[in-house]
Order: sequence, then structure tokens, then C-alpha cells
Amino acid sequence: MEIDNQTWAREFVLLGLSSDWDIQVSLFVLFLITYMVTVLGNFLIILLIRLDSRLHTPMYFFLTNLSLVDVSYATSIIPEMLAHLLAAHKAIPFVSCAAQLFFSLGLGGIEFVLLAVMAYDHYVAVCDPLRYSVIMHGGLCTRLAITSWVSGSMNSLMQTVITFQLPMCTNKYIDHISCELLAVIRLACVDISSNEIAIMVSSIVLLMTPFCLVLLSYIQIISTILKIQSTEGRKKAFHTCVSHLTVVVLCYGMTIFTYIQPRSSPSVLQEKLISVFYAILMPVLNPMIYSVRNKEVKGAWQKLLGQLSGLI
Repeated sequence: MEIDNQTWAREFVLLGLSSDWDIQVSLFVLFLITYMVTVLGNFLIILLIRLDSRLHTPMYFFLTNLSLVDVSYATSIIPEMLAHLLAAHKAIPFVSCAAQLFFSLGLGGIEFVLLAVMAYDHYVAVCDPLRYSVIMHGGLCTRLAITSWVSGSMNSLMQTVITFQLPMCTNKYIDHISCELLAVIRLACVDISSNEIAIMVSSIVLLMTPFCLVLLSYIQIISTILKIQSTEGRKKAFHTCVSHLTVVVLCYGMTIFTYIQPRSSPSVLQEKLISVFYAILMPVLNPMIYSVRNKEVKGAWQKLLGQLSGLI
């Protein structure tokens, strides 16, 4: 299609992690197993929360949303990547590339806002426990979850539209594992300053603002924990937050490193490895972190397994 002597590509080619066939087969097996564990682990967490009435609390309501986001994020990238690992021609149509960018970017934004919401939930639980059930009522939890999904989706829609309006000319090779935002805009044969400004603004709104809220929440939480007189009380308060804090450090860290300064962003290889971490490792780590480090979840697992063994 010709418009003002500039062309738009009909399809793109994802270069992936390696062109070596043996490495691609090995990665296919590894990523397939990891993806299956991701789907199984997150759906088991959702099922467990659904079945155990003791987990019908705001914290686990948000954890259910987080598990849905993790499964969806992995699904937006991994199946396409698995198909390309075994394909000779690693093409992805224009529309599919735009859809992948929309869903992966949107789900990533939703996760950042959700983590800030979960931090606020922990803040109320630790700093104002007597009013916790009054503050974190069902209506507020639902509105906070909806806000997370809507804000991430709206930002992704805006970024996807302005990115795929750029003329790519004859550039169609994306040196990445997926249609990632920075990788796609590098193909443009026009000035991308406005896109970089849009990325910076959205990074501040959907990345740095939630991160600052998380930081402020944990400053208050730590201050409150230090004032608790009993050692047992401090341990209980700390264990309430440790799983979430672990996920926050992993999730926010490299994303800030990648997106907050597009002009001085990391190398292409670093971007690929960061994407692999978020698409493959984070979704499979989250259920493990929340299961291993959480006494309530472990107790629910033991109760469920005990009921199943009794039936057998």
C-alpha cells in the first residue's frame, strides 16, 4: 500500500533468540514445558482460592486477577514463539503482530497497577487492621481491579495505534522474540521522537506512579512492623507481605530499566532476555512464590490434598 511514497509492511519476520536448529529445538522443549507448568500452576491457584472459603479475602481476590494476567500474558507470546521455533519462515501477519503487541503490553500494564493495588491492601492489613474489613469491602476491591484492567488496556490501545501508524517501509525483520514495542518502532523509516515521548509518559503513568505507591506503602508497612512489640507479631506482619514484595522487586526492576529511557535502552540481546524473563519465568514463578512463602495457601493445599486422598 502506497501513501506519500511510504509503505506499510503486510507481515513481519521475528528473528527470535537463535537461528541454530538444535538450539531452537531445545528452546521449544524447555519453553513448552514451562508454559504448561505456568498454565497449570496459575489455574490451580485460581481453583484453590475458589474452593477454599478461608481464601475469600481481598488479598486472594487480587491474587486471582494476577494469576489470570500471568496466564494471559504468557499465552499472548509463548504459543506464537513455540510455532516459530519449529518453522523455517518465522513470519507474523501485520494484524497478528498488532494484536500481540496490544495484549502483551496491556497485560503488562495491568500487572503493574495490580501490584500497586495489592500493596495498598497489605498496607491496610498491617497499618489499620481493625478497620481492614470496612475499608477493603467488596465494592472497593472490584473497582480497584476494574481500574487495573481498564488503565492497562487503554494505554496499550493508544500505544498500539500510534506504533502501527508508523510507516515501516521495507523493514520487516523484528530482531526480537515477539512484537515488542521498542523492537517494532525501531523499524520505522520516519522520526519516532513522538513515540518515544509517548512511551516515556506511559512509563511514568503506568510504571513509575504504581511503583512510587508501592514504595510509599512499604515504607509505612515497615515503619508499622518495627513498632510492633512482640517478635511473633512482627514475623506475622512480615510474612503477610514477603511474597508480594518478592514479586514487586522482580516485576518492576527490569521493566523500569527497559522502558523508562527508550533512547538509552539496553541492547537487543538484553531486551530479548528481559522479554523471556517476563513471558516465561515470571508467570511460572508467581504461583510458586505465593505458594511456598504463604502459610494460608500451603494450608489450603494440604486441606485439598487431604480431601482428595480421602476420596481415593
